[in-house]
Amino acid sequence: MIQKNKRAWIWIPVLYFTQGLPFVLVVTVSVIMYKKLGISNADIGLYTSWLYLPWVIKPLWSPYVDIISTKRNWFLFMQLLVAIALLGVGLFLPTNIFFVTTLACFWMAAFASATNDVASDGYYMIGLTQDRQSFFVGIRSTFYKLANVTGQGLLVILAGFLENYYGDNTKAWSVTMIAAALLMFGLTLTNFFVTPKFESSDAIEKQKPAGFFEVFSTFFNKKGMGIALAFVLFFRFGESQLVKMSAPFFLDSTAKGGLGYSTSEVGYIYGTIGVIMLTIGGILGGILISKDGLKKWMLPMVLSINIPNAFYAFLAITNTTNKFAVISTVVLEQFGYGFGIAGFMVYLIYIAEGASKTSHYALATGFMALGMMLPGLVSGYIQEWLGYDGFFIWVVIGALPALLILKYLKYPADYGKKGAGSNE
Repeated sequence: MIQKNKRAWIWIPVLYFTQGLPFVLVVTVSVIMYKKLGISNADIGLYTSWLYLPWVIKPLWSPYVDIISTKRNWFLFMQLLVAIALLGVGLFLPTNIFFVTTLACFWMAAFASATNDVASDGYYMIGLTQDRQSFFVGIRSTFYKLANVTGQGLLVILAGFLENYYGDNTKAWSVTMIAAALLMFGLTLTNFFVTPKFESSDAIEKQKPAGFFEVFSTFFNKKGMGIALAFVLFFRFGESQLVKMSAPFFLDSTAKGGLGYSTSEVGYIYGTIGVIMLTIGGILGGILISKDGLKKWMLPMVLSINIPNAFYAFLAITNTTNKFAVISTVVLEQFGYGFGIAGFMVYLIYIAEGASKTSHYALATGFMALGMMLPGLVSGYIQEWLGYDGFFIWVVIGALPALLILKYLKYPADYGKKGAGSNE
C-alpha cells in the first residue's frame, strides 16, 4: 500500500509552479512578445489560440502516460523538453523568420507542457487522499498561478527593462526567453530531487487502465457526463477571451482605446499586489471546500471568476487610465481567479473519479482547454470589430452559459470535505 500525502507540502508547490510556467509563456507571454514585435491583434489572437490545441487533444495520448512507465518519469522528461523549446524561442527570435520558427518552438513546448500536465495531475491524484486533494487544490492553483504571474509579471518586467536598456525589442525578448529556459531547467532539476518515488506500489498498478479504448468508453458513459462537459466548456468562456486581449488592452495607445501602459508597467501590475491577492484567493478556496464541501461554494466561485470582467468593461467604456483603478481591477481579477478556479478544479477531480483517473482527468482538462481555445481563436477579431469597450461587455455576457448550466450539475454536496472520503 502506498503512503499517501507523503511530503506533499514540499513537492506540490514546486511541481505546480513548474506546470504553470510553460503554459503562461506559451499562451500569454507569447501574446505580449508578438505585440511588442509588431504582430497584429487578429494574427495574435488566431495563431496563439491555436497553441491551446495540445491541451485540447492531450486525452488522445494520456492513456499511454497511464500505461507506460511512471508519471514521475513522464513529467521530468517533458519539463526538460519544454526548457529546450524555450531556449529555441530565444535563439530564433533574432532571425528574419522569427514568427514561424518561434511558433514552431512554442508548439513543441505546448505539446510537452500538455503531457507534463497529464503526468503531474495523475501523480497528484494517486499520491493524495480525497480530502487532501481538496485542501491542496488551493495550494496547487496558487503556485500554478504564481508561475503565471512570474511569467506575465517578472519576466515581462525583465523584457521591458531590457527593451529600454538595449533599445531593441527583439534582443530584449531573446534574452528574456533564454532566461525563461534556464529557469525551466532549474525547476526540472528541483522536481527530480523533491518528488517521492511511490509508483512501484501494487495499489498504483491496480489503478492503471486495462486498454487504450477502455479509458474513453468508461469516461463518456459516466452518468450526467453531457451536462458536466457543457459546464466545463463554458465555465471560462468569458475569461478565455479576456486573457487574450487584456495585454493588448494594456499596451495599446489611448487613441486605439487601450490604456497606453509600457511593457514594464504591465509586468509590474501583474507581479506585485496581484500576486498577494491571487495567493489569498487560491488558498482560501481550497480551505473552504475542505471545510464545507464543494456544493456550498460552487456558485460564489463561478461568480468570483466572472464579476471582475465587468471592471475591465468599466475601464474601457470610461477610458480610465488611473493607476489605482487599473490596479484595483487586476487585484479583483487575481483574487477572483484564485478563489474561483479552486472550485472548478475540485469539480474536474470529481468527474475523473474511479478507474483510469489520470486519463479521465486529462479528458476533463482537455475539454476545459477546448473551452479556452475556441473563443480565444476569434477574440482578436471580435475586439477589432467591437472595440475594447464592446469587447469587454461581450466578455461579461460570456458568464451567463455557465451560470445557467450550474443548477443542473449533480455531485455530492460534501465532495472534497475533510472526512467525507479518503480515496485510499
